[in-house]
Amino acid sequence: MMAVALSQTQRHILGIVMLIAAAGLMAIGCGPSLAPSKPLNELTPEEARGQKVFVSRCGRCHYANSDSALHGPGLFGLFRRKYLRSGAPANDDRVTDVILHGRGMMPAMGNSLDDEQLQALLAYLHTL
Repeated sequence: MMAVALSQTQRHILGIVMLIAAAGLMAIGCGPSLAPSKPLNELTPEEARGQKVFVSRCGRCHYANSDSALHGPGLFGLFRRKYLRSGAPANDDRVTDVILHGRGMMPAMGNSLDDEQLQALLAYLHTL
């Protein structure tokens, strides 16, 4: 392979092009950021009950206000995204199914939540 000598101007232009390309790739990879979750002091009574269910049943494995994984995926922005991390649609039916029947490492919660708790939990998850 033959080495090509670049002038100082050509190296400068090449550096700028590489910097712009790297910035573009970073912007694409990061995607749009989501607005913060609804503040706890603004939750409706049902959402507040759901937050208590989350803390007692879900919080040991899932972060509410982060995308980062704890033992399970972070749930920040769960319903503000089109798809769950599994690729399934992010809708009440799919999330309810996962809560009730489990998935992967997540245990089924169907026998430990009544319908009122489940609905409150879903209402809270919509605020994330």
